[in-house]
Amino acid sequence: MQGRALMRIVLSLAVAISLAAGFGWTQRLDLLVWVSPKLLELRDPIAPNRPVTWPQGPDVAARPVGERPPNVVVILLDDLGFNDVSFYNGGAADGSLMTPNIDSIAHEGVAFEMGYAANAVCAPSRASIMTGRYSTRFGFEYTPARKTAATIAQWMSDQEAPALPPVIHHDRLDELPDDMFSLGMPAEELTVAELLQQAGYYTAHIGKWHLGNGPGMRPEDQGFDNSLSMAGTAYLPPDSPEVVNARLPTAIDRMVWASMRYAAQFDGGEKFEPNGYLTDYYTDHAVTVIESNRNRPFFLYLAHWGVHNPLQAKREDYEALAHIEDHTLRVYAAMILSIDRSVGRVLRALEETGVADNTLVILTSDNGGADYIGLPDVNHPYRGWKLTHFEGGTHVPFMARWPRVIPAGTRFSAPVQHIDLLPTIASAARIEPPADRPIDGVDFIPYVAGEAQGVPHDVLFWREGYLQSVQHRGWKLITTERPEKDWLFDLAADPTEQRNLALLEPERVAAMKSLLAEHNARQQPPAWPSFIETARLIDKHQLEGYEPGDEYTYWPN
Repeated sequence: MQGRALMRIVLSLAVAISLAAGFGWTQRLDLLVWVSPKLLELRDPIAPNRPVTWPQGPDVAARPVGERPPNVVVILLDDLGFNDVSFYNGGAADGSLMTPNIDSIAHEGVAFEMGYAANAVCAPSRASIMTGRYSTRFGFEYTPARKTAATIAQWMSDQEAPALPPVIHHDRLDELPDDMFSLGMPAEELTVAELLQQAGYYTAHIGKWHLGNGPGMRPEDQGFDNSLSMAGTAYLPPDSPEVVNARLPTAIDRMVWASMRYAAQFDGGEKFEPNGYLTDYYTDHAVTVIESNRNRPFFLYLAHWGVHNPLQAKREDYEALAHIEDHTLRVYAAMILSIDRSVGRVLRALEETGVADNTLVILTSDNGGADYIGLPDVNHPYRGWKLTHFEGGTHVPFMARWPRVIPAGTRFSAPVQHIDLLPTIASAARIEPPADRPIDGVDFIPYVAGEAQGVPHDVLFWREGYLQSVQHRGWKLITTERPEKDWLFDLAADPTEQRNLALLEPERVAAMKSLLAEHNARQQPPAWPSFIETARLIDKHQLEGYEPGDEYTYWPN
């Protein structure tokens, strides 16, 4: 078998070389797109679907539901924009898709009107959710990326010749390991799952992890009893009759489609195909976890891949939205429809098992909506996107429900952030985090319930290399070196960041930079270097061209 596999690889390489000679060097990116999936399948085959067996909790509860520590369900969505949730704004960008199940968490609990991601990109946000700390405290400043991304980015730039080309630091690549999965959250970090596990909770992770695959970094090593983790980025095979795809005319989208695989992994074992549309598949297992553990405290971390690209919708969801004429928006809206259905099924499972009143449910997104899906209004009314520090990149859907504690219909207007999840969950479970490591977040429940005075945070920070921001008592400063520029906004008067007051308020800019300097002095250097810097337009998505005068920042990673 190994000999035949090797022969197939050799033949594939021979074909690639022949094609390279025929296409020419200028078509090398297209050649890579063609070859990549074939080599991936040869090197790391995916087994057929197999059943996943979750452990069963006790048949009889040791204590009544009301006398047990609360269950905890964290539903983390990927790249969900503020305008994608109908409770906050229009729903699915054009206002025509309602999200009643997501909305119900806010109606029955609290909606955070100023809920923030810990970062403008996924992996550092997830590290903060797990630890209650700014990820820069332990060097998790950049999203793990393959060294080959530098070469691919260079090829993309050569082929597309963008007006704002990427800055690629080839000289830093020697500082990176060959395997990107060895980059991640340090094993010695204490996670919310470890705290709950140590307190007797059953802990389950389903979906995306993105915090490393090296020794001690996997979910099973970081406090989860079991993990059904994402091992590929496809919602369904692209040629499945059950899926509707939306491909975008950009090099990065071609690479996403070329490298995507339809795969899952249970407890670090062999990769295998899921069963059905990925969002529904994860939800099926989330419901099983709830039903299997109704008689003991449990922590379920449901980290959906939706609505991250590749844009793939379940066909029946797509067909239910025939009123949406734009194909890309229709696929995207259908993906949100599946997410909302998932939330509804999880909430119903809590009700049907009799544990809903004693379950803290928190729903949020890892960052704002992305510019590279080519839809203009996913973060409306906010400016900016994922990978920017404007509100569109960090001001995200954020809500919580705990019927026994949180008054229904609460609207909370003070800022909260992902760093608050661990201390809030730990306090709800009556767990005291160890005092030997700083926790940056706070328990937001007393503030929401009206038991605490003031606000949870006087100041909040975001940092990705030279792209940094601070929010302090209603004012927000974004500062960057590429371009060398400051933006200062009075969010109380200008929540959508229309008026840059930096030149009018030099003393306030200096004071806020001092806050940043004090914060940075408490952080660790990045555990690995940034080697790619890409431009992001603030007011245009990636399919729209740059014109002189357009505001932009670079995102270092």
